[in-house]
Amino acid sequence: MPPTLTYPGVYIEEIPSGVHTIIGVSTSNTAFVDYFAQGPVGVATRLTSWSDFVRQFGGLDAHSEASYAIQQYYLNGGQVAWVVRVAPGAAAAHADISSGPAGSGSDSGPTAAPSLTVSASSPGSWGNNLEVLVQAITGDPARFNLLARLKAPGAKPNDPPLTIETLRNLSMDPHDPRYAVKVVNDQSTLIVIADPLNPPDAPTGSSGPLPNPRGWVPLGGNPGSDGAVPPNGDGVPVPGSQWQEAGVQALLDVFVPTTPTSPLPLDRIAPDIFNILCIPAAAKLGDQAATDIYVAALAYCQAKRAFLVIDPPDGLHITPPHSISEWLDGGLRINSNGAVYYPNLVISDVQAQLRDRTVGPSGTIAGIYARTDTNRGVWKAPAGVEAVLVGARLPVKLADGDIGELNPEGINALRALPIIGEVCWGARTLLGADQLASEWKYVPIRRLALFLEESLFESTKWVVFEPNDEPLWASIRLNVGAFMHHLFVQGAFQGQTPRDAYFVKCDAETTTQADRDLGIVNIVVGFAPLKPAEFVIIQIQQIAGAIPT
Repeated sequence: MPPTLTYPGVYIEEIPSGVHTIIGVSTSNTAFVDYFAQGPVGVATRLTSWSDFVRQFGGLDAHSEASYAIQQYYLNGGQVAWVVRVAPGAAAAHADISSGPAGSGSDSGPTAAPSLTVSASSPGSWGNNLEVLVQAITGDPARFNLLARLKAPGAKPNDPPLTIETLRNLSMDPHDPRYAVKVVNDQSTLIVIADPLNPPDAPTGSSGPLPNPRGWVPLGGNPGSDGAVPPNGDGVPVPGSQWQEAGVQALLDVFVPTTPTSPLPLDRIAPDIFNILCIPAAAKLGDQAATDIYVAALAYCQAKRAFLVIDPPDGLHITPPHSISEWLDGGLRINSNGAVYYPNLVISDVQAQLRDRTVGPSGTIAGIYARTDTNRGVWKAPAGVEAVLVGARLPVKLADGDIGELNPEGINALRALPIIGEVCWGARTLLGADQLASEWKYVPIRRLALFLEESLFESTKWVVFEPNDEPLWASIRLNVGAFMHHLFVQGAFQGQTPRDAYFVKCDAETTTQADRDLGIVNIVVGFAPLKPAEFVIIQIQQIAGAIPT
């Protein structure tokens, strides 16, 4: 708006440029869904390092396929992970700390009035190794300190704890800034507490009794349980077992809402997003259960503009019978938002005295995706001599003939090359089989399209409710065009000139008067995909020497 003109002189008016910079979204935030020994259940937790995972989910666990996948993810270049723990039937260890005088009864006995109920911060038997201690504060009888420590399984009384926390100057007054329930539940990673005698809406000035100091109190007196637990790495799925039934349903519940309005764990991370999804536990549940879970996950990835990396179930072969191609044909070739890699990998398991353990390739491949995106861009195929597998090895050496069986079927091979080592040697989606002739045949093209879709979706919300006419359309062309040109300069598209590489159209042709009457503005964005060179043909010819005449 121009300034009010009241006196003779010079007036300055700042005019908006109409520039709304479009920022590209992340491309390699990876979600892992699986069983874990500890950690929050049914929510997505953001991690940025392996040490974060160890701190919050306990590190490697023989029953958790994803714990090994996450380790591989960070070894191979992964940066951000979203971890969703499923724990059907698990319960948290807990203990009541009484307010009665020492010696008046046990903490759980009938003569001990419970002042605090202390529980492990998450369900699972890990909490049975927790102990808590109340310390009185000399000179301030209305306050106390609370200590929590986690000991190793089977540790002796004098063994040092794995972790210890101290929360100081706590009060039992709900209106005190250091109210124990609020401070502990906000700050502790080991325990949560409840105040059974003083609800949060108690009158101002009221205060519950202080918990009585009585030495270290183990939470294992009311033990936690792990519920349904997968077999360890050497186990096989048992039809009808507790995990085979409860585990399948728990994994499906992460991607299929139980009610139309119930939010899913990965929905609740908004405005953050995930780009890659791994479900290592699915492959260990048998062929049909794995298919059911992956089908649900593929549909979810399509809705979220994400990409699923599939682990093949154990025992699949290159050629029939029971081939990996036959398994994919059983219902998994439904969209291009996923890819499968073969064979599984072998690692040295530090949890089992470095014995070999077979693991799915999804965590390793997701790390390679992240590494390639950082070094080259999402438009570069995450395959080739740069896509070296770190921290894992192949159980079998695929020959060229084997890869010739897999590649035309859209199955990405992992192979060993002399000098270079073991690498990813395929970049095809689930619709990458030659017979399907899909335009989304290649992983980098599909992931680039998902990147463009998500970036434009997030960065064009300013358009909503703007006047739907040529000034708006020109601004859209300017901003989207600048974004596409930036990618063109980086080498994301095929073509020597911007005109050959991409186009952005938003005008009276794309948005008719009928569209405008309905409040619609149509933006058409096209790009020339940069397809990977799968087959390098070298023609060699001898030059005949000149014959003197």
